[in-house]
Amino acid sequence: MSRGVWGVDVRSLDTGEQLFELDADRLMMPASNMKILTVAGAAEILGWDYRFTTALETSAPIEGGILKGDLIVRGGGDPTINSRGGRVASVLSQWIGSIRAAGIQEIDGRIVGDDQLFDDEGLGQGWAWDYLQFGYAAPVGALQLYENLATLSVGPALFPGEPAQVALAAGSGLRLMNRVRTTAVGEANDINYRRRLDEPVLEVSGSIPIGTPTVSRAVAVVNPTLFFAQSLKNALVESGIRVSGPAVDMDDIAPELAAPPRERTVLASIESPPLRDVATVLMKVSQNLYAETLIKAVGAHRGGLGTYEGGLGAVRATIESWGIKRDAYVMADGSGLSRYNYVTARTVASILEHMHEDARHREPFEAALPIAGKDGSLSTRMRRTRAEGNAIAKTGSISNVRSLSGYVRTRDGETLVFSIIANDFVIPAATVNWITDLAVEHLANFTRR
Repeated sequence: MSRGVWGVDVRSLDTGEQLFELDADRLMMPASNMKILTVAGAAEILGWDYRFTTALETSAPIEGGILKGDLIVRGGGDPTINSRGGRVASVLSQWIGSIRAAGIQEIDGRIVGDDQLFDDEGLGQGWAWDYLQFGYAAPVGALQLYENLATLSVGPALFPGEPAQVALAAGSGLRLMNRVRTTAVGEANDINYRRRLDEPVLEVSGSIPIGTPTVSRAVAVVNPTLFFAQSLKNALVESGIRVSGPAVDMDDIAPELAAPPRERTVLASIESPPLRDVATVLMKVSQNLYAETLIKAVGAHRGGLGTYEGGLGAVRATIESWGIKRDAYVMADGSGLSRYNYVTARTVASILEHMHEDARHREPFEAALPIAGKDGSLSTRMRRTRAEGNAIAKTGSISNVRSLSGYVRTRDGETLVFSIIANDFVIPAATVNWITDLAVEHLANFTRR
């Protein structure tokens, strides 16, 4: 680590004593430790019981079992309509049941995605072009399905040298360019994909041997609203409800919206799990989309439209009201994916201390953090030490950055808060994690006796 830098702050929550600090006021890239600021600010602004709402609506009449117009799905930003816990299947089943209960057997119109609660800026400041195809960089939107990820499937052809069988789920907004070749048995199975900058094309390259099972990859969609609307249409058709029109994004039919708005009838409405549950997934597995969604939701809650500018501004105002200095952090997104983010270890430790001291926040916030050696992004770390099952902390990881911040009890039962951030290293990241874990183990072993 001689070429790298550390920022460290360790303090006792029982005595208020500063136990250790190393460049604690140095601004550093935090990676996913930025989620600590996001969740803390969102919990204060929205409350732990906040829920996202998604509704099926229409302004068209129902005649003879036919909806004579568009079915509109109005998004509230819910990021949890995904495969976790089988929620997609549950939601779609409920909606199809509600549509049938309304007497609708056929839709003579379009499936329209209403994403007007959030603006259309789906990517955070400073996100790099070369990872936009990956799941961790999925764009945020007011309508979100499967965490805005489409499935890419790659299977071998019948004979070596032939192009592989490549498919991408409908509604992704991407066209496929297949450069994958089928190879002989025993050769390399190597699938790569990248998103082009000049047009919405996903280039898939590499090789796959004959007889290899189909390979699946998650690809970030271009337009979450269109992906949601198309997936809903597919589900309706598969259930036997005919839909005559296409799936569309409301923004793409904007001229029609110039007409006087017609009152909508709500056919079905569902709510997400509460924020405390959303935050648990967000923090345990470091789910970027959930964090970016919270920023937009805070913006909508405060200003009527979910924007990065509004959401980040509201979170900044909140944490600064807790005594955090404006020059002690730079917040460019909610997840920490951007390399424009900067924060000091003292800032992170101070926010952790605030959340612990506030009775409204302590239990749900700390319950959301990964547990060393037990779950989430810490499930394999600090095992067989006094930190296992004891330390709870948020990890952070982007290129040349690692961070770990949270709480640990000493051998005496004293509660410590710590923030450890490493930047600018070129040694293996696993070594940096080992150094960091060793520091936390040292704190777990600390005794004043």
